[in-house]
Amino acid sequence: MEKSNSLSNLFKSPFFHATFYLTAAGFLCRLLGFFYRIFLSNVIGAEGMGIYELIFPIYGLCHAISVSPIQTAISKFTAEESKGNGYINSRRTLHAGLFLSFSLSALLALSVWISSDWIANHFLFEERCTSLLKIMAVALPFSSIHSCISGYYYGIKKAGIPSLSQLTEQIVRVSSVYLLVSIAQTNHLQITPLFAVYGLLFGEAASFLFSTLSICLSKNCGSKKATAFWPIQLKNILLLAIPLSLNRLMLTFFQSIESISIPTNLRLYGMSSTTALETYGVFTGMSMHFILFPAAITNSLAVMLLPAVSEAQSQKNNRRISDMASKSLRFCLTIGILFTGIFLVYGADMGTIVFHNSLAGNYITTLSWLCPFLYVSTTIGSILNGLGKTKSTFLHNMASLCLRILFIFLLVPRLGMYGYLLGVLISQLLLMLLHLYSCQKSIKLEFYVFPDMIKPIFCTASALLITKFLSEHILHTYFSLSPLLELGVHCMLSAFLFFIILYLTEPDGKSFLLRK
Repeated sequence: MEKSNSLSNLFKSPFFHATFYLTAAGFLCRLLGFFYRIFLSNVIGAEGMGIYELIFPIYGLCHAISVSPIQTAISKFTAEESKGNGYINSRRTLHAGLFLSFSLSALLALSVWISSDWIANHFLFEERCTSLLKIMAVALPFSSIHSCISGYYYGIKKAGIPSLSQLTEQIVRVSSVYLLVSIAQTNHLQITPLFAVYGLLFGEAASFLFSTLSICLSKNCGSKKATAFWPIQLKNILLLAIPLSLNRLMLTFFQSIESISIPTNLRLYGMSSTTALETYGVFTGMSMHFILFPAAITNSLAVMLLPAVSEAQSQKNNRRISDMASKSLRFCLTIGILFTGIFLVYGADMGTIVFHNSLAGNYITTLSWLCPFLYVSTTIGSILNGLGKTKSTFLHNMASLCLRILFIFLLVPRLGMYGYLLGVLISQLLLMLLHLYSCQKSIKLEFYVFPDMIKPIFCTASALLITKFLSEHILHTYFSLSPLLELGVHCMLSAFLFFIILYLTEPDGKSFLLRK
């Protein structure tokens, strides 16, 4: 009866519902994103993917200044104000955040548009990025508005609107690019990475329209008290957003150096400019998207953990924070071990079957070991931010990033891309350990080696072996599937069997999410 009540309470909690909606939307978006990446790689090629990916360090810098820290502040303060008579204050927080974010993003968009030629030639070292930067700049104000509205809904634990907004953005992006490419092919026009940036713009605009309509049609939107001037909320957002913005700006700046330095150092390794861009495009535009696919779950968890931890901290409920952190750690480690096994076994096939690129498959196989470190560090980092330890997360991220940059300049000219992959693995392990150490100093993390690490490894190995047996003796005997469909069946069957075995080996059939 206790197990049933615990499970029922978990399923009924707003936190579970919000995380579920975000995860479902995240999976659908990533699924669409997979087909979109396959389509893009076929129409613009690996070099075009590399050129397209080069603009995102600039996009990230603009977001670090005008969007991400303000969205985080809105989410945190809304969560703290949503209890009791806090509706008016939470709406004022949203209005203040919208004003700040839109103003900053519009100013940055204008700056990027005017200086796009200089940025392309002197910062990205790729003249063909000029027109891409101009279109990207127009998308910034749209992104700022829908991100602030999403932050508000995260804070009140209603993730339905952000989830649908995210899905709308992806559907419009993919559809618009497909339509543009079809028109270009019909009229025998050249297809360039500019088409993908137009998709980015149309997707952000659609998400902006959806989010704005949703918030305007919501209950009490026109309340005069809620729309009155918001000096206190403006001050609170600035006090949190300025240090967050500085931290993220510095991190994003170093990430930009990291991204730009990869093609440059690949040239020192002996690659031509075209080959270096193609290799960079294969890594960022193909391989990493497979590794990040399961992060649809862990990222959703991380987004909802920040306001949940902030709310629990405001209530001085350390036991609840410890329970959320411990369960999150176990869950992310379990998911990470599962997908390490899947990518290790099927990574090579993913590259050759999906992208028709064996190099992408080699990168996926190598990066499979990244999964546990990446998923755990994402959620624990969000918990640290919810506890107000933004300085710690910043220092940890900087240490990890500097280590990766060091690998780029020291090993990439000698070992090529594999020198960078080694740096990614070691730096992400360092980040996870630093996050866990800092979190353990503030709250108690419950972790046991056998049930939380050894058993998931056993379950993963068992699931993969059973899948291989069933494939050889049943699937190949009675069914004739295309290579892509067969790969999908293998991966889904492995994941399904993993959770079945994990459940059967739990004491009394109790889920590890309910374990104390």
